[in-house]
Amino acid sequence: MNPQSIYPVIGTDQIVVSRDFYTRHFDFDIVFEADWYVSLKSRSNPAYELALLDYRHSSLPEAYRQPARGVLINVEVSDVDEVYTQLKENGLPVILELRSEAWGQRHFITRDPNGILIDVIQNIAPTGIYAEQYK
Repeated sequence: MNPQSIYPVIGTDQIVVSRDFYTRHFDFDIVFEADWYVSLKSRSNPAYELALLDYRHSSLPEAYRQPARGVLINVEVSDVDEVYTQLKENGLPVILELRSEAWGQRHFITRDPNGILIDVIQNIAPTGIYAEQYK
């Protein structure tokens, strides 16, 4: 197999609200839009994709027509403190406050309109026992 693209598709009944959320706060452009599906690509790196699908749509097997749950999307950035300030000023909820982790991440967690968690991360130098593991 030689995949040309792999990306998450979030099952939701809030297509428009979700589209607006990701285009406003996470720098995505719309590349395809229907009332039941929206395809998004990152403005800064079109290799990063995300899609939104009305989970009730007939393209899904009936037994699997449910909203997305238990998903965590990682977004790595170069300045997490700046993104944290910007997203808080825009009214996004903070589920986990900004903090530095010994394993080498400074991050915070917010959520999208569907309850999908978004972990915004900046890689930093690991400390303690983790510093020895990542030489």
